[in-house]
Amino acid sequence: MGDGMDRREFLVLGASASAALGLGTPPQTTQTTQTTRTGQRKLAVRPADDLAEKSVAELSAMMLRGALTSHALTQRYLTRIAALDKAGPAVNAVIELNPDALAIADRMDAERKAGKVRGPLHGIPILIKDNIDTADKMRTSAGSLALANSTPRKDAVIVERLRAAGAVLLGKTNLSEWANYRSTRSSSGWSGRGGQTKNPYVLDRNPCGSSSGTGAGIASDFATVGIGTETDGSIICPSGICGLVGVKPTVGLWSRAGIIPISASQDTAGPMARCVADAAALLGALVGNDPRDTATKDGAGKTHTDYTRFLDVAGLKGARIGVARNLAGFNPDVDRLLDEAVAAMKTAGAVI
Repeated sequence: MGDGMDRREFLVLGASASAALGLGTPPQTTQTTQTTRTGQRKLAVRPADDLAEKSVAELSAMMLRGALTSHALTQRYLTRIAALDKAGPAVNAVIELNPDALAIADRMDAERKAGKVRGPLHGIPILIKDNIDTADKMRTSAGSLALANSTPRKDAVIVERLRAAGAVLLGKTNLSEWANYRSTRSSSGWSGRGGQTKNPYVLDRNPCGSSSGTGAGIASDFATVGIGTETDGSIICPSGICGLVGVKPTVGLWSRAGIIPISASQDTAGPMARCVADAAALLGALVGNDPRDTATKDGAGKTHTDYTRFLDVAGLKGARIGVARNLAGFNPDVDRLLDEAVAAMKTAGAVI
């Protein structure tokens, strides 16, 4: 499978850098190699650090009890990005980092210490797609060299709401230039400004969709949650390819003001996360009417600010799920992970 690796391997690559952050001693990575049935050489490693792929709720609970600060969490992600996005496997998911990220984290830590917690996203680092306006030290370019020096005068409305929710805006993610509107023969995840984003699981394969930088970045554990945008498949496709939960909200649930558009009737931003609960937490935090976007009026009285209350641990009970087995024998890791997924679904009450 080319330059492939599974998530467990990828996560550990940045673990050694965590020791310097006071996040615990990383596991010793006994670096032996194995050969798969396809002849692929792979690195056999142990699990990553204790913060690997923690959810919004888990990280918030750690910060609540004083076991973690937003500063330490933000620095942990910055260190992973330095080790894995531009170096090592060079995923190239992040187009620009926010130079004020640690300062924002410090303010959120100070507020928490003073007894003020804004909500579930307080102190949580997030990555957003580079077609969403931020009135800060970062650019908003849609990946285009034509806008490489563009600094918006005003935040997108969803960015205003992110800041109000206490999220730490960590950086901007690469994308298919102009959200894949540049050419009918464009490459998913390529932009003139950012270059080519890679699929973090198989580095020489398509990361899919114009929100591929957010997809690859969250799958690589470069932030807790992320935001993409979609006209037709640009959230859903990279989420599916990168093993994430992607939600394209009903148009008007989130304001579209301050987002470089393609279609006035189809475009919307939406959450990209590693679990349903995280996607739900982010979804509710950014809901609301906005005079700059008339589509938001249609949601009056129909929206919620907390979609996590609809989560149902018994949601798979009785569900009938078909599983494609055409990859069996192709790769032992695929076989093993598929077996684990099927067993988990059966335990949850699904009928396979």
